[in-house]
Amino acid sequence: MSAPDTTPHPTRCLKCRRILRKPSPDGLGPKCRRMVRRAARLNPPAAFKPYQLNKAVELLEMGGLVPLRSNRVFLAVSDDGSEVYRTAATGQCNCPAGLRANSPCYHGAAAHLLATARA
Repeated sequence: MSAPDTTPHPTRCLKCRRILRKPSPDGLGPKCRRMVRRAARLNPPAAFKPYQLNKAVELLEMGGLVPLRSNRVFLAVSDDGSEVYRTAATGQCNCPAGLRANSPCYHGAAAHLLATARA
């Protein structure tokens, strides 16, 4: 009978899956983080308002977006951390604002930025 494997598995970037040398609060490596910020700054999607993009970048920096399936579907944490919403890179989200609003919410903006940033 062998002992269970207790060696720590390397932490990987949520976008490109490269091994991270240092732990990151947002789960992204330095190159992917730079690309996401650059995409938000230089090529903002027209469907999102500026305040939504600011909140989306903040959500990404705080590590509040976790990929669920193949970098297209994500779990997003609410502002107060009490709820978790399912969001897609297309901007669709099941949060209250995403269900009732005419424009997509900032969770969808964060998912869109993360999915469209090139790795």
